[in-house]
Amino acid sequence: MKLLSEEVKNNVLESMVSLLKANQEFILKANKKDIEAFNIEDQAMYDRLILNKQKVDGMITDIKEVKAQEDPVNKIISSHTLESKLKVVNKTSPFGTIMIIYESRPDVTVEATVLAFKANNKIVLKGGKEAFQSNSAIVKLWHLALKENNLSTDFIQLLNMNRQETQAFLKNPTEPLDLIVPRGGEKLIKFVKEHAKCAVLVSGRGNNFLYVHEHADWKKTIEVILNAKTDKISACNALDKILMDKNIPEYKNKVQELNFILKKNRVKILVDDKTKNILNDEKLIDDASIWYQEFLELKCCIGTVDSIDEAIKKINEYSGGHSATIMSTSNSIAKTFMDQVDCAVVYQNASTRFTDGGQIGVGAELAISTDKLHHRGPLGLKELVINKYYVFGDGHIRV
Repeated sequence: MKLLSEEVKNNVLESMVSLLKANQEFILKANKKDIEAFNIEDQAMYDRLILNKQKVDGMITDIKEVKAQEDPVNKIISSHTLESKLKVVNKTSPFGTIMIIYESRPDVTVEATVLAFKANNKIVLKGGKEAFQSNSAIVKLWHLALKENNLSTDFIQLLNMNRQETQAFLKNPTEPLDLIVPRGGEKLIKFVKEHAKCAVLVSGRGNNFLYVHEHADWKKTIEVILNAKTDKISACNALDKILMDKNIPEYKNKVQELNFILKKNRVKILVDDKTKNILNDEKLIDDASIWYQEFLELKCCIGTVDSIDEAIKKINEYSGGHSATIMSTSNSIAKTFMDQVDCAVVYQNASTRFTDGGQIGVGAELAISTDKLHHRGPLGLKELVINKYYVFGDGHIRV
């Protein structure tokens, strides 16, 4: 793909801002068609599907923020001249073609595209069938923005494929793909990894844990848990599992209080054997696989651990590698937890809901990566490039 100047790319983004402002009703009408055809039983997906004026304004804000960021392409990472007089320069360069496979959220059609385009990548979008009308409307505007700036619409493509067609495309794409980012649940990620022939960057799965240490501020703990669990159940940064240290002062009373407050907020509770001794009326976890599950609903597990070591071990065994929090007033204990827990983002005394590019200073994000190659955490503009070595000689030969 031809490298575009920062000015050209920013002009496209400015055109898209104007088009979104002028065509807000066009987008919302398309979204209404998707909503009317949707089975509302899947509340989490339904929440992600809905667009409104506020969300469209958020799309506009995301584009403006990315436009204001420095172009990440052709930046020098390192430069040095060897004894042989060869000059070696390592610079950033685009991935090439990035495919995003995502469910429901039509705002991703803006968030992902603006980042990939500003990083000079071609983007192939495969949204869920439930959001096809919304995605088509947004991509139509992207194509208009490209045409206004004399660029090919090939930079941004929207695929309309069923599961079988998508599987066939992943195995034998009609054009080279350099990276695939599946944004969604475990089934989607497994499906993509099974069939893709290029690099897959895993994102989207949460299953986040919060550990209450014996030296926790209980009032703050309750506030953080409520925010993490109930603020937005459809988000991958929502809380699913709570581990209570048995050495917490007034442990029994606090477990009962936590249970009461969560149930008051309509959260379904599941408990392990130790916690069942206190919360007799709650459902016992009878299948260990539940600890692996991301709920995306008002549902939460409460377990009891004997120590921070047991908490760390359990989190590393079962979590999705996304986010984990320790509630503790001891900075040294918190450091141990944060160093040893194997997640992309770890917290002390804060809600997992902050795992978001805009919330932690990265800006708009393409996804939250839980992989360990290339990048971990929010994939912002600077993370959508790779590197290339430029070596300058003067007739040099190796002897």
